[in-house]
Amino acid sequence: MSSTEYKGIFGELIAALLLIVKGYWILARRYKTYCGEIDIVARKGDTIVFVEVKSRKSLRKCYEAIQNKQLQRIVRASEIFLSKSPHLRSNFVRYDVVLVPDWNFPRHIKNISL
Repeated sequence: MSSTEYKGIFGELIAALLLIVKGYWILARRYKTYCGEIDIVARKGDTIVFVEVKSRKSLRKCYEAIQNKQLQRIVRASEIFLSKSPHLRSNFVRYDVVLVPDWNFPRHIKNISL
């Protein structure tokens, strides 16, 4: 595994811990489908949140790494997740991003526009 992959996994761990502290339940991490991967699937109240995590050297680099095409893949992957979890279909759905810059606090952006 490369250092970039380790950094990504570490960023996902930091993001999951941040979400737990904020009262979210982690339902899945690194959920893989044929059309893409969802870094974190979480639940808070009656909302299912699909989270993309970006780990980079700076907050600016994290923002720059968010790509619309990638977010669209996450939407397709979330539809697969929900189709395999019928008990969750009645919940609200939201798409968030957690930015994890080196040597700085992570930033949670709720309801990212697609």
